[in-house]
Amino acid sequence: MAIQRLVYLALISVLVFSSCKKENFPEFQIWVPYDETGLIKMNADNESKQLQYELIQSKVSDRNDLIETVTYQLEGFSKEKYIQLSDYILDQDIASLQSQISEGLFSYKELTQWYLYRIALFESDKELALNAMISINPKVVAQAEKLDNSTKSEKHPVYGMPIILKDNINTSNMPTTAGAVALLDNQPKNDATIIKNLKSHGGLILGKANLSEWANFLCDGCPNGYSAVGGQTLNPYGARKFDTGGSSSGSAVVVAANYAVAAVGSETSGSILSPSSQQSVVGLKPTIGILSQDGIVPISGTLDTPGPISKNLIDNSILFSAMASSQDNTSESKVPWEIEPLNDLEGIRLGVYKSYMKDSLYQNAIQDLKGLGAEIVEIEPEPMSFEGFSNLLSGDMKIDLKNYLNSYASDEVNVESAYDVMQFNRQDSTLRIPYGQARFEGIEELKLTEKELIDLRERLLLSGINYFEKPMQANGLDAVLSINNYNAGQAAAAKYPALTVPMGYTSKGEPKGLTFITKPYLESDIYSYAKLYEEVSKHRTSPKLYLN
Repeated sequence: MAIQRLVYLALISVLVFSSCKKENFPEFQIWVPYDETGLIKMNADNESKQLQYELIQSKVSDRNDLIETVTYQLEGFSKEKYIQLSDYILDQDIASLQSQISEGLFSYKELTQWYLYRIALFESDKELALNAMISINPKVVAQAEKLDNSTKSEKHPVYGMPIILKDNINTSNMPTTAGAVALLDNQPKNDATIIKNLKSHGGLILGKANLSEWANFLCDGCPNGYSAVGGQTLNPYGARKFDTGGSSSGSAVVVAANYAVAAVGSETSGSILSPSSQQSVVGLKPTIGILSQDGIVPISGTLDTPGPISKNLIDNSILFSAMASSQDNTSESKVPWEIEPLNDLEGIRLGVYKSYMKDSLYQNAIQDLKGLGAEIVEIEPEPMSFEGFSNLLSGDMKIDLKNYLNSYASDEVNVESAYDVMQFNRQDSTLRIPYGQARFEGIEELKLTEKELIDLRERLLLSGINYFEKPMQANGLDAVLSINNYNAGQAAAAKYPALTVPMGYTSKGEPKGLTFITKPYLESDIYSYAKLYEEVSKHRTSPKLYLN
């Protein structure tokens, strides 16, 4: 009888959902998998291997489940309400949203519903879907409504702001899959520490974003932004035309397409900088250790860090601040959300790479910074040896993934190590690993003693520091300027913070980012430098197909 009742309730749920969609939201299309053969064939000869797709749609997930979770939370909302609020919400920064809510133009609940509606509108349309989302928080509207009714006086700016998380970050009421079939039913009991902090300030978790599966440490040379659970994430500035970057591809895409106020990504070596620059948004890879790694599916405890992704620098610093410590933390370790204002960059010395000077966007950025008073110094750092870098990642993941699976994974997960995951994937390689799992195989093949791994960590740290310190000390530099994630590997090894901001677009319309790199714990400095550059350059524009 219990089983019959569950089947009956499930059937009623489907009927109610279908009726609701048909009567109230006919613009949400019922998702039916389409024939993608032609699209894949068009990209087969692309000069970039990153755009040579084996598949685009997920064969694991049903898009209608995501749309259903949106639809039943849209009571009292409508297409007309979405259009009415769009001028107030689309591309607006946190300060503007908070001001308009204070004025009574809309509520936190309506703000949340606007983003949910937008996700369902685009992600149910096969012509515009970006495959950017894996799941939706089924309670987020109720949580937003509770914030509307709160009498709390002092509020962090992130209060009531809908945020999307990369789906390798634990949340207590949504699965954490890392895009992998092996973790499809992974329902952690607790939030990751950064999410506890974010929620303590009133931040709302809207849902989970797609990513490069296992944070891009599964296959070798496969497209960025692909996961078995989420499918192929696409770039809103040119779907199937431009690379999304990886591995926090979905987190950058949802920000660019205005699916949320901001998003959280994670980086080991380039995984925030790469997609942020490719989607013309702001991404911070902070100093290792400022933000907790607790409750995040790992690659390397040595190099991993979460970080904020946003449309502008102020919002980025707000999210960074909220992730760093809880509302209840009164210690001096709190990260302030304000960016120290600078009138100019007089006396600030910035190193620029001679080898990048052929890039016209980089040249323009340098001229803008010169105009602000910065002293520009051309540098040619001695090349850094990355020998052993992949071994470091493999050695760490072998240990750290096992620890995560034993400490955080739910009882429904039947794998306990990287080896178990590899064996699980082989049971159905077509479905689970269409691009193979060369990096997982490398984990198993690697033979490192504990001492060798420790020595490797130390050697790469010193090599990374030396790469930056020599030119910085010799020239009295405050920061180094790079492009996209070009020097993410060196910054990762050195554990230096890096911040990328929109730098403009190529003649083909592909976004690029200007990346500021500096010494540990000096995020406030590069925020200030980049903020002036952002104000002068004003390069960011939203993707044209996602402006309504």
